[in-house]
Amino acid sequence: MKNLKRILISSMLVGSFIACDNDDDTPVVVVEEEVITTMTITLTPNGVGTPIIMQTRDADGDGPNAPVVSVSGNLTANTAYNGSIELLNELATPAEDITEEVEEKDDEHQFFFQATNSVATFTYNDMDGDGNPIGLSFTLTTSAAGTGTVTVSLIHEPMKNASGVSNGDITNAGGEEDIAETFNVVVQ
Repeated sequence: MKNLKRILISSMLVGSFIACDNDDDTPVVVVEEEVITTMTITLTPNGVGTPIIMQTRDADGDGPNAPVVSVSGNLTANTAYNGSIELLNELATPAEDITEEVEEKDDEHQFFFQATNSVATFTYNDMDGDGNPIGLSFTLTTSAAGTGTVTVSLIHEPMKNASGVSNGDITNAGGEEDIAETFNVVVQ
């Protein structure tokens, strides 16, 4: 009987050690990404001309409706345009300016620009505190007449020190895509 008691007590003690997990893992902090419903890109020609507005607007956020994508006009061949980007969350009332957050957390964000058919090249005009590009302000320079696409992507927490990333190469950027859109453009 004594042995049975000891076995039972030993089993309960072993069971309690197994059941009690002394797991001191730090809880994972969930960082909610901002909702971006609207990206407006304003291209103002150096010299004379009307600004071109490229915009993507997703009125229902992650809802079933596709975003409305528009370009207000054609780009002029062999012209430099001063570019600026505004980001909004229009699901909030009043609309929330997400551009401010990107400016405040500039070391955690970078825009990437890609063009097909060599219709344009891009140069960053703004840098974060470490001298890495952001892309809220940029120069788009068109080539000869033609058609193609311009894709603008905002990456959250890119690896800014990775090869080519500081030159705008999205291939090695890593991070997560906050918003991206492809615009059909005509250069004439």
